[in-house]
Amino acid sequence: MVLSKKQTVLHFALLLFGVLSGATAVIMIKASTEHPFLVASYRLLVAAIVLTPLFYRDTRLNPGLFGWQQVRWAAVPALCLAIHFMSWTAGARMTQVANASLIANMTAVVMPFFVWVIFHERITRQEIFGSLFTLAGLAVLTGSSLRFSNTGITGDLICFGSMLCFALYLALGRKNGQRVTLWMYMVPLYWMAGLICLGSALFFVNPIKAYTLPNVLYIRGLGLVPTTLRHTILNYSLKFFRGQVVSVTNLSQPIFATLMGLVFFGERPSPVFLIASILILAGILVVLSAKYAEKA
Repeated sequence: MVLSKKQTVLHFALLLFGVLSGATAVIMIKASTEHPFLVASYRLLVAAIVLTPLFYRDTRLNPGLFGWQQVRWAAVPALCLAIHFMSWTAGARMTQVANASLIANMTAVVMPFFVWVIFHERITRQEIFGSLFTLAGLAVLTGSSLRFSNTGITGDLICFGSMLCFALYLALGRKNGQRVTLWMYMVPLYWMAGLICLGSALFFVNPIKAYTLPNVLYIRGLGLVPTTLRHTILNYSLKFFRGQVVSVTNLSQPIFATLMGLVFFGERPSPVFLIASILILAGILVVLSAKYAEKA
């Protein structure tokens, strides 16, 4: 599907809004005191409950399009998303906001490999140039905002593994999300991922207990904003943009997250944060201007 310039701008604005929505996750995760696996489970189940009416609407409008085959398509991405949420929730609490957001969103580094394996889609020269530009910004941000410690390095490594799962989840979403409607793919995926997280949590904590009001509000917020909005928008965007466009644009999330870390936790970025942000945004524009905003 070839998009007009106006359509490209509108779809990219939506993608950027999804990235901004995702930046709120690390703030609510760090503020929450509930078990990481329960947080991961409940945020997914909240999103599934909210979006289920749209799933039923699509099944009525497309009779015979959804069955067990479509459920199987969503099974592996659901497992990847569940592992990503559980590991990132745990890792984000063990390191700084800038560390967690940066490491967990460096999908542009590994996304080309997954896309090549699944689609045999090669990254273009302009996409390589834009990706390197963005990664240069991340390198500047790494030297300025990351803070390593004996206790935080474990969280950094967990976030890195979480990033790999997230990249695979996105790559699979580009393939499976085009086989059915958006809601017929995302809603079963959210239900399965949420139940996987809940089943995993049972080994560590009893979910039948009293919950504090702040934790309830944080979990609802996680389910509605970074899950329902961000992940749904990212998968929707994969219908119109190449995988590298989505993954590189997603790298702007550390900018939003670091600013939120400053506002909510007083974690001040270094003066070179502005330089890093400019490089990241410039790289995104280079990748987007490759004019590959179309469904492969």
